[in-house]
Amino acid sequence: MKLLALISISVVVAASKGLPTTAPKAVGMSADRLATVDHVIKRGITAGAYPGAAVIIGRKGYAVHQKGYGRLAWSPSSAAVVPEQAIYDLASLTKVVATTTAAMVLYDEGKLDLDAPVQRYLPEFTGEMKDLVTVRHLLTHRSGLAPGRQLWKTARTPAEARQQVLESKLQQRPGALFNYSDLGPDVLGWVVERISGQRLDVFTHERIFAPLGMDDTGFRPSLALKARIAPTEVTPPRGYPVHGEVADEAAFTLGGIAGHAGLFGTASDLAVFAQMMLNGGEYDGVRIVRESTIRLFTTEVADHRALGWEVAAGERGAGEYLSEAAYGHVGYTGTSLWIDPERDMFVVLLTNRVHAARARRPGVIIADVRHDLADAAALAVTDEPLLRQVAWPRTFRVDQAADWSPRTRPLAKRPTTKAKRK
Repeated sequence: MKLLALISISVVVAASKGLPTTAPKAVGMSADRLATVDHVIKRGITAGAYPGAAVIIGRKGYAVHQKGYGRLAWSPSSAAVVPEQAIYDLASLTKVVATTTAAMVLYDEGKLDLDAPVQRYLPEFTGEMKDLVTVRHLLTHRSGLAPGRQLWKTARTPAEARQQVLESKLQQRPGALFNYSDLGPDVLGWVVERISGQRLDVFTHERIFAPLGMDDTGFRPSLALKARIAPTEVTPPRGYPVHGEVADEAAFTLGGIAGHAGLFGTASDLAVFAQMMLNGGEYDGVRIVRESTIRLFTTEVADHRALGWEVAAGERGAGEYLSEAAYGHVGYTGTSLWIDPERDMFVVLLTNRVHAARARRPGVIIADVRHDLADAAALAVTDEPLLRQVAWPRTFRVDQAADWSPRTRPLAKRPTTKAKRK
């Protein structure tokens, strides 16, 4: 499929990007407790999990903790991370910030029926039991599609890759069980394209990112932005270090624009997006979706999943103390976004933990960092009823560092009989 002219991310950085800032006390939060965020994030850097990170914690319409840590890459000459400028590969945050939100827009307009068979929109989505797959199944990862496909091994062009996804066999009957899949959001992205008549990057730019002023968010960023983009994979299957291209190989094979991955953005832009969600679909006088649509898509259906979104559930990256109404998602590159409507609060974390990690288990470390960051934000809230307030933990996961380093020494041999006699 011949790609049309690309929608590139703007090179200009607005002087007043993102949310307004204020002191934690002004929005019912403890500055002392929020200071723990510094320790949590820096612990991940010193452990070698990622070279830098951008963090924004917001509440009641303001950013109360907005900081960059470390650098975009491990080199001392690499640029320092600035939340308003550093652009990260958002990985699976693409699923919710782009694809799911696009589906919300079309649902709002009455153009997308969640219970319609996918074949209504994509007749080419064919195969055994494919006629039973609905849009809702795609959003809840219950379509029966496999977790993914190694498209880079089998497809030579984006068109071939797309065809292979559409022809993928189901692993189980639609609706039978939850199976997290990249293929489902890819198909959903093509549903969006078929209904709207626009490519996914164009539709999301025109209907979501541009109206919100998210000028640094989009697919396939311009080469002019390379200095602001955090690099990712060093030795990927494509044969050269990845910097400014999507890290996910399947998304790259699909042309860099896919429903499951490919979106780039800054923490500052994601803060605006999160505030739009907290505001019931509106930000700075611009409405993206209706409040009722947000409630529908972010309410748990089953298996800790809403429609496209995850819901906070302890070990799933959202920590232990966000409310039951909280929702969000994580990304493989080391990104996460959690939104807590009960507290009117959000937590953004962007890292590139897939970039030449010096730690043996960067995935374990980033999981603990995400957990502790969400906990620190939730526990910093001071204006809640006493019954909901929780004691400050003596240590965090980053202090315990459990399973951060695999066993490097072989188990000691059992002593021989002769040794025992000594």
